[in-house]
Amino acid sequence: MSSSPASFPAPAQPYGRPPLRAVQVLGGAGAGSSAHVRSLATGLAARGVRVTVCAPVAAEGEYDFTGAGAEFTPDAASALRAACAGADVVHAHGIRAGMRAALALRRGLGRGRRVPLVVTWHGSAPEPEGPLGRLSRLLERHVARAAAVVLGSSSDQVDLARRRGARDARLAAVAVPAAAALPDAGKTRAELGAVERPLIIAVGSLVARRGYSVLLDAARAWRVMEPLPLLVIAGEGPLRPELTRRIEEEGLPVRLLGRRRDADRLLAAADVAVLPSRWEGRSLLAQEALRAGVALVATEVGAVPELVGDAAVLVPYGDSGALAGAVAALLDDPDRRAALAVAGRAQAATWPSEDDTVAQILAVYDELMDRRPLS
Repeated sequence: MSSSPASFPAPAQPYGRPPLRAVQVLGGAGAGSSAHVRSLATGLAARGVRVTVCAPVAAEGEYDFTGAGAEFTPDAASALRAACAGADVVHAHGIRAGMRAALALRRGLGRGRRVPLVVTWHGSAPEPEGPLGRLSRLLERHVARAAAVVLGSSSDQVDLARRRGARDARLAAVAVPAAAALPDAGKTRAELGAVERPLIIAVGSLVARRGYSVLLDAARAWRVMEPLPLLVIAGEGPLRPELTRRIEEEGLPVRLLGRRRDADRLLAAADVAVLPSRWEGRSLLAQEALRAGVALVATEVGAVPELVGDAAVLVPYGDSGALAGAVAALLDDPDRRAALAVAGRAQAATWPSEDDTVAQILAVYDELMDRRPLS
């Protein structure tokens, strides 16, 4: 969603003794982790840290890490090993990225040279059953034990890392950039065909964990409302054919918009935002909805309750009736939506800023540098 650069003051002199070399490793192009790395790269580079971002080419195209002051390298194994070999600290974002970084450090460093690994866990899905679940737990254990420090984006992530054997697990909120000034919402609503009807928005990849099948079940109930609400879903993924078939066969008031780079603009025009996921870490949609003063209905899963507090309506995952009812009640109650807008902005004001997040990360890096044995 929003990926506008932060404004960090330039340091009076280069950070570090000499300048620190930090590699940021992304395992995918997810919006939340990519925006976080863009923010970190901006803040770290402004403080004199030499930052390299190792990520998919698609992520560089969308988030412009080089424009943030970092060097970019594609996430091929050989490029990752080379980047890690020249680093003072490697910071991976997510389990997949943590595993790849741990392997790169093991294979790419000369004997006797150790580079500390920091891993931020942005979110963990409920453990699947059977062999896939065992493999998931094995990867989590390996990454937790390989890391010098695991940073959890929520309390449940910190607890999970400790259960998986992390030597040092800490809470570190993932701040993302605030949205830039947006155009008039009326124009956006006109473009979507929702000038005289309520507008509901969901944002996220079209995958099973997002709960869109439950959301379409809820949309069936909204067909009796007058005026008929419009649900728009911004995102792309493997479930598009299945969702499209259901929308057409059931006559649902739903539009699939595909992947959008202006999801923050769409969100600001909505009456209600919905987050129907089976699990969420520190949800980017939830953060942007509360900041924008848009009433949010979300599932009571993962880090969502901790993130939103009393500033959103929470429903159980998988309960389409509860989801449909909560959204309908908000659409019928503008005063309640206005109260949630005020509460949402107040809740957002309690979250750590980008500057706070960068300062905490730098403190962790400093600590790890101070632990290094003298040569």
